[in-house]
Amino acid sequence: MDRRDFLKTSLLGAAAFSLGGLYSACTVNHSFDTIIKNGVIYAGDGKPPITGDIAIKDGKVAAIGKDLGESAKLVLDAKGLTVSPGFIDIHTHTDTNLFDAPKADSRVFQGITSEVGGNCGYCPFVKSERFGNVEGFYKQLQDNKIGMNYSSLVGHGDIREAVVGPYNVKATDDQINKMCDLLDEQLSLGAVGLSYGLEYAPGCYSDTREMVALNKVVAKHDKLYSIHMRNEDDRVLEAMDEAIEAARLSGARLEISHLKAQNPANFEKIDRMLAKIDAAKAEGIDVATDRYPYTAFSTGFDCFIPIDLRDGTQEDITARLNDKKACEKMREYAYGRLERFGGPQQVVVAGCREEANAVYAGKNLAECCKISGLDEWEMIRYLLLSEHLDVNQATFAMKEENLLKIYSHPLAMPASDGLVYSPEGVLGQSLPHPRSYGTFPRFFEKFVREQKVLDMATAIYKCTGLPASRARFKDRGQLIPGYYADITIFNPDTIADRCTYAKPHTFPAGIEHVFVNGVQVINGGTHTGALPGTII
Repeated sequence: MDRRDFLKTSLLGAAAFSLGGLYSACTVNHSFDTIIKNGVIYAGDGKPPITGDIAIKDGKVAAIGKDLGESAKLVLDAKGLTVSPGFIDIHTHTDTNLFDAPKADSRVFQGITSEVGGNCGYCPFVKSERFGNVEGFYKQLQDNKIGMNYSSLVGHGDIREAVVGPYNVKATDDQINKMCDLLDEQLSLGAVGLSYGLEYAPGCYSDTREMVALNKVVAKHDKLYSIHMRNEDDRVLEAMDEAIEAARLSGARLEISHLKAQNPANFEKIDRMLAKIDAAKAEGIDVATDRYPYTAFSTGFDCFIPIDLRDGTQEDITARLNDKKACEKMREYAYGRLERFGGPQQVVVAGCREEANAVYAGKNLAECCKISGLDEWEMIRYLLLSEHLDVNQATFAMKEENLLKIYSHPLAMPASDGLVYSPEGVLGQSLPHPRSYGTFPRFFEKFVREQKVLDMATAIYKCTGLPASRARFKDRGQLIPGYYADITIFNPDTIADRCTYAKPHTFPAGIEHVFVNGVQVINGGTHTGALPGTII
């Protein structure tokens, strides 16, 4: 095969010309580390696939073509399988869990090779004496060795608390300047952007003026502005306007996190929400969005406390839970939320740390009340107090049809909103949302194979090239010679999420092989034990 014929049969001929002599250096007589043969290869750019081989050398894709021979340390037959760039999860909360699960089990088993943590306004390093800053956090992760690639946003809530405190006050000009300086430092040290959690204290106490000032720092670095909006139900349209306005006035690139029209009364708003994204894009705002493929969200039980009563320290909030007058206001608010969700049976207790509360884990609030004899508010109050405010829920408050509309949108991508977990060790004792183990397999199972909302090439682009471009990951997210060999190989006929809310520590089906930086971490559905991940 001469060079011209090789280029015609390669996955990206145009890319080969732009890469100069790369292809001519990678002939079939060359010794590679790995050759993946006979796979249906998708580049991650949304274009149709080819059937052929991929060669890996020194952690990178070395060549792609019709027949690259078998001169390699590992030759893997991928006949009948889909070969994709490794999936990229742009919205996670893994953070310090990688220290407890360095193999990144729940991520690599579903084909994820890279992710972005530090979302929804929280990150582990801004206020930490252990890490000092994002650079210190990254160094400890890298020294510990990790099984996937990792990056993090800076949490706005942490920056605000470090400068302003945990209180419901407007930031002064001087405080905003200090927050901007702190953000600038973290972005300079390698954070990939800034995240907001405007439904949570203390981030919820900020205003658009504060957001625009911080976002201008993000724009200066050409990094990402990611937002858990101020409201995702009754005032979701107004919250979208605020998020877009903060991008418009700052020039920052906007990622709207886990887009949802929550609660039955708001299901019909999804079309108007997507129209707002279209209008922002047409105006020239750089915007995209993400969503997990489940109809239940997950958050803390403190969502049953009104925003103005979440102000202050943990001790302040605990004192209010023991104050009769404050509790009356909380009770009224909590019952209003339960009614909008559709009743207490929609809220599932997602795990408890206290042994005495194990009986409630995995049960809905109505079932918990039957066990305890308490009414709904007193049950919520009991869990908050006994679990020191740290108890989570999974609440079924969204509509499957809206997921089809979201994923059909060209600017929407799947993302888990989950964490790294492992069935082994301390993390295996928790009861996480299934999205931590099953997001990407479920996306392909439901929206490609079953619902046929997306063709395979588009779906893979939404899991690879699109999030890579949003996070500005260099040389990742596509299968191109010279790019890092993050590769996921799966069976399109069997890929599926096997988690349940009662048994979430269950690995998916259909993910056959996964490579991270050219090293195989999943082989025939089994973890190899390798830890080749890096900070990106």
